[in-house]
Amino acid sequence: MRPMSRYDVIVIGGGPAGLAAAASARSHGANDVLVIERAERLGGILNQCIHNGFGLITYGEELTGPEYAHRAELAAREAGVEALLDTMVLSVAKDRTVTCVGPGGLLALSAGAVVLAMGCRERPAGALAIPGFRPAGVYTAGCAQRLVNMDGLLPGREVVILGSGDIGLIMARRMTLEGAHVACVAELMPYSGGLKRNIVQCLDDFDIPLLLSHTVTRIEGRRRVEAVWLSEVGTDGPCPGPRSATPATRCCSPWDSCPRTSSPARRAWPCRPSLAAPRSRSRWRRAFPVSLPAETSFTSMTSWTT
Repeated sequence: MRPMSRYDVIVIGGGPAGLAAAASARSHGANDVLVIERAERLGGILNQCIHNGFGLITYGEELTGPEYAHRAELAAREAGVEALLDTMVLSVAKDRTVTCVGPGGLLALSAGAVVLAMGCRERPAGALAIPGFRPAGVYTAGCAQRLVNMDGLLPGREVVILGSGDIGLIMARRMTLEGAHVACVAELMPYSGGLKRNIVQCLDDFDIPLLLSHTVTRIEGRRRVEAVWLSEVGTDGPCPGPRSATPATRCCSPWDSCPRTSSPARRAWPCRPSLAAPRSRSRWRRAFPVSLPAETSFTSMTSWTT
């Protein structure tokens, strides 16, 4: 497909939010809508979420992540949305000119509205003040999920997971099923951040300990992870006293995420310094001026999870 030079709406990001925004733009009167996705397939993060639990509200049935992504893609294409895959956006100008590069070479596309739907990224290990070295084997949960579910690679055999959100619980089960030994799931808070059903199905059913009010206070190993130190946490932080060293070859953590906003987009619009993301009218969305045909009632917005 050779893209046009002008679109009513250009959506950057072909995940579920981007596909829904593109389909909605078409249904509200935008004639030419384009989705730009840097990966080789649409669907975003859902492609690596092979567990079920998606689609109950939208489709009235339980789907896996890839199944949900496939339905979202079909809905967008049936609505007449075009897509550029394996294409990276290089810049977004204030006049809504989107410069990107892909298999078709360098492209400069003009848009009446630009939707930023690039999702979020996990904060790296360096964002946590954990004493010790930075050896190989410290993964974010999303990275470990991609290695196991999409690349067919098991990051390690002895695993400690820090954080009991749903993705941490699900990865504890997933890595156990693939042959790894999950020593424990440690949670800083005195309660789990995951759903009760995930605690039961992912931890209790596999006899994986959940250590509440515990955190990793040191990572041992220079070249590779050899052990992690776990300490109980009180109201003033890690409690003084005995700590337990748990042998491990991998440490996975579902740390918090922040919006994935490229530096070209940050230069085009005012940003929130704490997240380096476009300023919003509320916590969830940011409305930008649009220039669309008179019959169009679509509002361009950015959505993210914080």
